[in-house]
Amino acid sequence: MIIHNKVFFITLITWAVAQGLKVLLGVVQEKKFNFRWFIGTGGMPSSHAAGAAALATTCGLDQGFDSGIFAVAAVFALVTMFDAQGVRRATGQQAEILNQIMEDIYWKGRIEGGRLIELIGHSPFQVFVGTLLGCSLSAILFHVWK
Repeated sequence: MIIHNKVFFITLITWAVAQGLKVLLGVVQEKKFNFRWFIGTGGMPSSHAAGAAALATTCGLDQGFDSGIFAVAAVFALVTMFDAQGVRRATGQQAEILNQIMEDIYWKGRIEGGRLIELIGHSPFQVFVGTLLGCSLSAILFHVWK
C-alpha cells in the first residue's frame, strides 16, 4: 500500500522542503512573495536535485546500495541533475536573450510578443546544494521513520 512506502514519502517530503526553502530564500532576497517560486522551476536549492538525490539515497538505504533499484534511481538522479543544470539552464539563457531581442524589436514598433520564462534551469551550485539537501534529509528521515 502506498501509504506505507517510506521511499515515496521521504522523497516527497524532501522535495517539498527544498521547494519551501526556495520560496523562503526568494522572499528574503526579494522582500516580497511570488507564488511562481512555489510551483516554478529554477532557483536555490534545486528541488529537482534534492528529490532525485533523496530517491536514490532512500532506495540505497532501503534495498541496499548494491541493488538494481538503487542503480536505477542513481542513474535517474544523475540524468535529472545534468538536465537541471545543463539543458534547462541553457534554455533559460536562450529565453533571456530572445526576450531582449523581442524587447528591442517591440520598442522599435515592429513586433508584439509575450515574454519567455527565463528561470528554467539551475546553476551547478544550486544543483550541488539540492543534492546535499536531498542526501542528508533523506538519510535523517529514513533513520527516524518507524
